[in-house]
This record gives sequence, structure tokens and C-alpha cells, in this order.
Amino acid sequence: GWVRSVRSQKEVLFLHINDGSSLESLQVVADPSLENRDLTFGSAVEVQGKLVKSPHRMQNVELKAETIRVVGPCDTWSFPLKMKERHPLEYVRQFPHLRCRNNTLGSLLRIRSEATAAIHSFFQDNGYVHIHTPIITSNDCEGAGELFQIEVSWMKESAEKTHFFNVPAFLTVSGQLHLEVMAGAFTHVFTFGPTFRAENSQSRRHLAEFYMVEAELSFTESLQDIMQVMEDLFKTVTSTVLSKCPRDVELFHKYIAPAQKVINTFFFPSCRISYNEAVEILKQASQTFTFKPEWGCDLQTEHEKYLVQHCGEVPVFVINYPYDLKPFYMRDNEDGPQHTVS
Repeated sequence: GWVRSVRSQKEVLFLHINDGSSLESLQVVADPSLENRDLTFGSAVEVQGKLVKSPHRMQNVELKAETIRVVGPCDTWSFPLKMKERHPLEYVRQFPHLRCRNNTLGSLLRIRSEATAAIHSFFQDNGYVHIHTPIITSNDCEGAGELFQIEVSWMKESAEKTHFFNVPAFLTVSGQLHLEVMAGAFTHVFTFGPTFRAENSQSRRHLAEFYMVEAELSFTESLQDIMQVMEDLFKTVTSTVLSKCPRDVELFHKYIAPAQKVINTFFFPSCRISYNEAVEILKQASQTFTFKPEWGCDLQTEHEKYLVQHCGEVPVFVINYPYDLKPFYMRDNEDGPQHTVS
């Protein structure tokens, strides 16, 4: 692993080594004679010895080193990360090749890895076929977002305005259209891959590149079936992350977003309300909204936050929206006078 701290005393040498598998480091206790000038913070080492029960409360075990080999030395003067210093994220982002050694980003990537595995496991365990939908595509997927168009450098310079694929090509905004076709052969399909949106916005709500989970079910008659899949997926992923990355999640609760908590959703049933009910709840709220809740208008973020609070801080499904708000492919409820879709 990599040395996180070095403390040399007269009779004992203490090292903390981290291999990236968890937030916790392993304490190594060694004879001072094993120290050399290359054994510094940030250096890569290979340590051999005996794992023993630790007398200290801070860790269960420690390694009594017999040999220490420096695999890769580190110049601590030029190394941008410093021992025992909590660097701001904007600072560590300047060093793409080293930022993953930062605790926050390391924890984030471990959580993301476990969440990704849990998503795949959930769908595979429930009989879904994983489809790799194209990243380069000619479809705009119902105008789901602004597109990045693909150009080849030699074509820009060419006098003839031709396309590489003979048609304009873009980075995908969604695999939905491809999945809908596949659902006509496999009944249950999902995709989980990179998607791209060229929105002219730098806010946290608009990412140029992100990974999106999409699924399609054939032969389903009810919205309840679809909501159950979504709820079960959400429960499986949160439960897996909390059980496999407790220390990583705790770091975010403690230092990054102390006001927010990831809860184990297995203990919390979701709330299901109709759009009509949602509008009535909002109209009766004592809170004053920037956007006045009216039937026929889309729900704003402030409305959604209030509904979650009203339902007891649990996941909320709002169903049966006005017909005029939703796309053409949503099932017509054929109701009246307030026309809604399923």
C-alpha cells in the first residue's frame, strides 16, 4: 500500500499503510533499523510481518513488520498532498493523477463501485437481460436533452460536408429507444451506461457526462409493478452501500454533508400519492411557495421537497399526472374532467 503517516521514535517505528480497499489504514510497528530515507509519506511500500492483536483502542490488529521494502519513493517536498492536512476538494482536483488518494474522493469511488455492483446484481437476480446500448447514435431520444455532435477532424477541413456515418452522429442522451426494441424480445431488459447532455449550464443539476440506469418491462399491466421495481432497486442499493461502506458513508455524514443522512430504506415504506392528492396537500400547506401550486402545472423542486417532508421523509411516488404535461406514449387513463395519464 501507500504510506499515510510515519512516526519514528527511539525504540519503535510506526507507519500507517493504506491500500485503497477501505478508509481505514493498517498500523505497522517496526524496529527503527528498518527505516530508510525513502520511507516517507506518500511512498509505496511492501511490508511483510505478523498480524497481531493491537493493545490500542484505535485498531483491532496491527502488523509487526519483519521486512519493509520501498516499491516507489515519494518526494514529500514536491508531493502536492501533505500528511495530516485536510485539503479542499477544489485543491485536490488540480491533480487528477493523485486526487483518488484523497479520503473524500476515495470514499466516493468505493461507494460508487459498490452501488454499481448492487445495481447489476439486482437486475441479474430478477431475470433482466443487460443490454449495451450504443454510445454513438443518430437518434435524439424524444428530445431528452441537448446533444454533443461527433465530428472527425479531417472532415472539418474537407471541402465536402460529409458525415462519418453518412448521417449526423451524436453521443447518446438515453438508451431508452433501443431498450424498448429489446423488450420486444427479452421481456425484461436494462442498461447502465454513460449518457451525455450538452446543456449550456454549469449547475450541479446538469452533468455533461453521467451513468444512467434504465429498464423496460414487457407484459406489465400496472404502474404498481413498475414502481415496485424502482423501490426494490433503491432499497437494495442503499442497503448494500450502508452494509459494505459504513465508514465511507460516515465520512460524508460527518464532514461533507452533515445535515443529510443516507437511511436504510428497508425500514421505510415508500409513499404513493396521485398528482391530484399532491396538489391538494400543497394547496393546504402553511408554507408559502414561490410557484403557486395549481392543477395542470408541473411540480417544482420546492413542492417536491415539501411532499417528502409531509410524507415523513420517505421516498415519494407521485402518479397520474395531467395528460397535457406528459409525453405521447404514457397510457391514457381516460378519466375526466381532469384528464390524466398513468
